[in-house]
Amino acid sequence: MTEIAFTAIPGWQEDDQGKALAAFLRFCVPPFPFLRAEPFGLSAGDAADLCREASEVPDADTDAARSFFEARFTPYRIDTNGFVTGYFEPELPASRVRTPDFSVPLLKAPAGLEAITDANRPEDWPAELSHGLRTDKGLVPLPDRGEIMDGALDDEHLELVWLADPVDAYFVHVQGSARLRLTDGSVMRVGYAGKAGYPYTSIARVLVERGEGTPEELTMSGLRKWLEDNPDRRDALFKENRSFIFFREVTLENPDDGPVGAADLPLVAGRSLAVDPRHIPYGMPVFVSAGIPDPERPKTQFGRLLIADDTGSAIRGEARGDIFTGSGDRAGQIAGDIRHTGEMILLLPRRDH
Repeated sequence: MTEIAFTAIPGWQEDDQGKALAAFLRFCVPPFPFLRAEPFGLSAGDAADLCREASEVPDADTDAARSFFEARFTPYRIDTNGFVTGYFEPELPASRVRTPDFSVPLLKAPAGLEAITDANRPEDWPAELSHGLRTDKGLVPLPDRGEIMDGALDDEHLELVWLADPVDAYFVHVQGSARLRLTDGSVMRVGYAGKAGYPYTSIARVLVERGEGTPEELTMSGLRKWLEDNPDRRDALFKENRSFIFFREVTLENPDDGPVGAADLPLVAGRSLAVDPRHIPYGMPVFVSAGIPDPERPKTQFGRLLIADDTGSAIRGEARGDIFTGSGDRAGQIAGDIRHTGEMILLLPRRDH
């Protein structure tokens, strides 16, 4: 990383840092676990001081918020070329019970699902598997997407909720959450609960490699059209992505909040960023500059201060980001248009304040 000046950040002066500050304040809850972890590494007292100053910035005062970040943080440009995409929370019809119209399940995590760490990794464990299943015989691999589609977990009765369309269900797996309109008129929120552990494979990239389209054609909407136009080839393509996501029902105090991300906080549309937490910790302010129009300011190139608070199976590398765009069809359209190289700049707390 290279230390730079705030004046060297393209779009810094034009951004509304007040919205980013509101998203950052979600991490200001004692004992400040995110802010005390590396690379923040703040003491409890320093974290409390930082959060106190942040909370004293008047709401909707963009200039004051910008001044706060400039006074308390130092920007570092990630030297690796960045790449950003967008994701959203789909809104879909669903049923808590299987019916002729709703026959595609989202599954709960099986009992015994464990993330693999250095502490529990068996000696012969496949390097690419991030999760396993704890059994009487120790940790064993789970079935992959194709095996689950073929019934490998049917006897476990893990069905959480039922959707109408397998294409919708696949995109819920990609997004990691959904807002579901149930048949009784109520709304159910589902979020990430774990995964089978296999690496994510972009099925759009598979189609590109087969010569069935270009990256520009196979955006989210282009991929959906291909899947709808090729129902006889759809399942075989799904199985090319061995990654499989499990879900849980999420209850939020405010039903208007975004879905809960990996940092266990509701996501903020346009200000939440999914990252690879091996490189960027949750709670980190990250300025993203990309050569795409800003959805809120179409005549302006995208340049926003975001807060790292989520991750995803496809988000790997120090300069890889996924921008949360909100819930519903419009958010999905915006997310589908975000696929571009970009520059990522981390804001680290100053130690000399």
